[in-house]
Amino acid sequence: MLTINFSPFPYLESNRLLFRPVDGNDVDAVLQLRGNPETMKFIPRPLVQTQEEALAHIAMIQAKIESNEGINWAITLKGSPKLIGVIGHYRIKPEHYRSEIGYMLLPEFHGKGIITEAIDCVLDYGFNVMQLHSVEAIIDPKNAASECVLLKNGFVKEAHLLENECYNGVFIDSVIYSLLKRNYSVTR
Repeated sequence: MLTINFSPFPYLESNRLLFRPVDGNDVDAVLQLRGNPETMKFIPRPLVQTQEEALAHIAMIQAKIESNEGINWAITLKGSPKLIGVIGHYRIKPEHYRSEIGYMLLPEFHGKGIITEAIDCVLDYGFNVMQLHSVEAIIDPKNAASECVLLKNGFVKEAHLLENECYNGVFIDSVIYSLLKRNYSVTR
């Protein structure tokens, strides 16, 4: 079984981006991300509406890192500490050497290749440091931008689950994309 340890916190770097812990200084940016109906339209979770709720979300992120259950990074542009998005490994299944990757980006940074670059960096960490065998991403089938980014990063469609979740009284579909370590290595 896989052993997970996020201590000390793993800072990451790519061509344009730095990845650091999400902290209390990010409360306004987290509120912008998680409180924006546009950025949350494909994420079946309640909107964060106050700074207190944003701080509680940040505390939850930190607790998951401390317990080695999952890890989130603040995505920042080199030269600026401002959080522009988040990315991480969620729902880690150590017995299966698998995690779920998730990401969000402030709308003004969409369409610039930032998430594609961030996914590649976080996959590199997942496969080569965490020693994962596979990574999955679960998206809303209407989220064409996320599907495009996953395909660019070598993911393949694994399943389309019909009405497998109920959110706010509405049954919604989920699509699972995945990437095996051996296929990630081939695309690099």
